[in-house]
Amino acid sequence: MMIPYGRQDIQDSDIEAVLAVLKSDHLTQGPIIPNFENAVKRYCKSKHAVAVNSATSALHISLLALGVGEGDCVWTSPNTFVATANSALYCGADVDFVDIDPHTYNISVQALSAKLETAAQNGSVPKVVIPVHLTGQPCDMHAIYALSVKYGFYIVEDASHAIGGRYLNGSIGNCEFSDITVFSFHPVKIVTTGEGGMALTNDSKLAQRLQLFRSHGVTRDPDLMTREVEGPWYYQQVELGYNYRMTDLQAALGLSQMERLDDYIKRRHAIAECYNNELENIPFKLPQQMEFGYSAYHLYVIRVNSAAKVAHKAIFEELRENGIMVNLHYIPVHTQPYYQKLGFRVGDYPEAEAYYREAISLPMYPTLSDDEQGYVIRTLQKIMA
Repeated sequence: MMIPYGRQDIQDSDIEAVLAVLKSDHLTQGPIIPNFENAVKRYCKSKHAVAVNSATSALHISLLALGVGEGDCVWTSPNTFVATANSALYCGADVDFVDIDPHTYNISVQALSAKLETAAQNGSVPKVVIPVHLTGQPCDMHAIYALSVKYGFYIVEDASHAIGGRYLNGSIGNCEFSDITVFSFHPVKIVTTGEGGMALTNDSKLAQRLQLFRSHGVTRDPDLMTREVEGPWYYQQVELGYNYRMTDLQAALGLSQMERLDDYIKRRHAIAECYNNELENIPFKLPQQMEFGYSAYHLYVIRVNSAAKVAHKAIFEELRENGIMVNLHYIPVHTQPYYQKLGFRVGDYPEAEAYYREAISLPMYPTLSDDEQGYVIRTLQKIMA
C-alpha cells in the first residue's frame, strides 16, 4: 500500500471535457478559458478573473499590475512555498517576512502590526503584503485590511490552498479585503488544471493590466492603443508582458472540476473530523480552526509535541517506510540558501522555525478511503505507542 499526502481526482466527466476540446478548433486560446474564469468568479463572487499557467505566474503579474518594481518591498509569511516570495524578486523588488501565528500558522496580525509601526517610523512601509492562507485556513483578512488602510499598502492573498474555503460569510476569492486573490490548480490542489493558476480582483483596471501581463503585453483593444487601428489584423504591445496563458485543454479540466468543488470540501472536512477524533489522545498538536474561517483543508498538518517520546524525524521516516507518503509544508523561506545570501538568518522568525521542526502533513484528498485513513491512523498510533 502506498498512500500519498495529496492526489488529484480525475473522473470520466473530466476526460470527456478535455476530449471535447481536443476535437474542437481551439486547443490554446479558445472559448473554454473565459468559461472557466466565469465559473470561478461566480463561485467566489468577484468581478474579474484572469486564468494563467501557474499560481507563480499569477503572483508575478499581480505584483506587476500593482506597480511593484525596483525600490519597493513586499512582505509575506516565511511559512510558504518559495514562489510567494520569489514573485517579488522577479519584479526587482525586495522581500521581507512577518512571523506566523503559533495557532493558525498564518501570518501573525500582531507581528505585522508591530513591524508596520516600526516601518512607518523608518519610512519603509511595504508596497504589498501577501498573506498566505496556509493549509486552506484563511488569514484574518479584516484585521490585515484595517492595517492596509492605516499604513497604505496593497494586499494580494496567496490562496493557493484555499479555493472553496470561506472567511466570515464570504468565499475566499471575493477580494472584499484585498486587491487581488491568487489560486493554484496544481495537481495536488483542491481543483486541478494539471498546472495552472488564476488571479481574481474587483478592480477593472487591475484586471486589464493582469490580462496584458499574461499575454506579452499585447492588446487589440483600441482604447489601450497609442495610435489609430490600421486594420482588423492590428495589435499593439503596450507593456513588457509574458507568455503566462492557460490553454483551453487545462481550462476544460478546471471547469469540469469546479462542478465538484463543494463536494471536495465537504469530504475534506469529513476526513479532518476523523483525524481530530482519532488522534486527540496522541501527543500531537492538531489543526486549530478559527471562528472567522471555514478551511478548504488542502492540508491536514499535525505538530509533534515536545513531550512526545518519538522524535519528529523518526515519525516522518517510519510513516514513509509504512507506505504513507507524508510531507512537510514548508521549509521556512528565509532559511533557504538563496535567501541566506540576501541577509536572512536562522533565528529571524522563531515561530515559523518551531513549526518546521514539528510539522507533518498527513494524507488529505477527497478519494482517500476510510480504510486508507484508518491505516494511517493505526500506523501513527502504533509508532507513538
